[in-house]
Amino acid sequence: MPSSSSSAVSDSGRPLPSSLWRDADFRRLWSGQSVSQLGEHASLVVLPLFAVLTLDAGAGQLGALRAVGQAPILLLALFVGAWVDRWRTRTVMVWTDAGRALALGAAAVAGLLGVLGLPALLVVAFVVGALSVFFDVAYQASLVRLVKRDQLVRGNSALEGSRSAAQIVGPALGGALVSVLSAPIAAASSAVFFALSFLSIRRMSRRESLPERSGRPPRVGRQIREGLRFVAGDTSLRTVCLASAAFQFSFAAVMTAYLLFLPRDLDLSGTAVGLALAATGPGALLGALLAARLPSRFGHGAVLVAAAALGDGVFLLVPALHGAPAVTFPALLAVNFVFGTFSQLVNVTIMAVRQTVTPDGMQGRAAATITFVGMGLTPLGSLLGGLLTEAWGTRTSLLLTAAGMLLSPALIALSPLARLGRTLPTPPTTSADRAQ
Repeated sequence: MPSSSSSAVSDSGRPLPSSLWRDADFRRLWSGQSVSQLGEHASLVVLPLFAVLTLDAGAGQLGALRAVGQAPILLLALFVGAWVDRWRTRTVMVWTDAGRALALGAAAVAGLLGVLGLPALLVVAFVVGALSVFFDVAYQASLVRLVKRDQLVRGNSALEGSRSAAQIVGPALGGALVSVLSAPIAAASSAVFFALSFLSIRRMSRRESLPERSGRPPRVGRQIREGLRFVAGDTSLRTVCLASAAFQFSFAAVMTAYLLFLPRDLDLSGTAVGLALAATGPGALLGALLAARLPSRFGHGAVLVAAAALGDGVFLLVPALHGAPAVTFPALLAVNFVFGTFSQLVNVTIMAVRQTVTPDGMQGRAAATITFVGMGLTPLGSLLGGLLTEAWGTRTSLLLTAAGMLLSPALIALSPLARLGRTLPTPPTTSADRAQ
């Protein structure tokens, strides 16, 4: 295993800055990642609202749009995890930023000219989703190669903070631009954010260290199988996969019905929809703060079960909302805030568990495997949400799919994860680690 001192110098032999914020390349990564996350979270609201408000898409069509945007996770995540380990992450991030900017810019121009239909919007959603998979894996790998080992916690905290901030600002900005200006202008704003990220990350000058290769590199298929076997063979990671899959499948179905329920049943404007969704952001910031204290005080297992049950269960209140926006909008803000708080508490705690029980030589593949299994069912969940909404209406669909989210805390409660105490176990050592 590499020691902490091994990352104290760059590939060129120059010492790395002792202070994270004095490191110009880290600042460029953080700035680029921040605006990229802003563009990504804005587009998650812009594209569905584009379909609903401009193209008059129905429930089934909206479900298909969201499924197409999420499909790259299922199709690419495992391969991306292996490929990024072989490439320079700066190159991956720069080109994916450029591709997303071009795709959304083209959609904006076509929308302004009145020639953008639903098939073209589906293509845009797929391209943006595919490139986002590459970018998200690459920026996480980039930090490990960029900073010293004892700076990883602070670096991850900065990147997570910007992601949480993007959850606040992105949906609100996207919804406001769709409502006040137009959907094409909102799409153009996301393209601008990706272009700014491109310019920032492109200026990173330090040459990355890549994993050493002895002889012929292993085949991608073999690396993927090793990651799958490792995760399947570890009880904690296997439970994380199953609980994540149950949550993401149900949540994708919830969101399809939710994005129709807010503007059509509750008569909320695009701005109000964006602000309601953005309320998860402040909750996520609070959840990140709680994650630094609660697991070490009450135990990781108890916190996981309680937070998952509270965060997922709060969505059962949504189908009961009736009345004027003056009544329903504050209630939605509260629901999304509570959901954001406890979901982030679960996410951060699960991340700590995963990183602790996974050896260094398997971190990338374990993360990609869990992403693949956990997020891979989201396209099917989005389609199911659309079908249920068409068949039974938004309220019934919301109630059924929100109840499905509770399967996730049930799986955690019945697993060894629920018995994790205040301290986490020591990670095992694999042959991959010994080879390093």
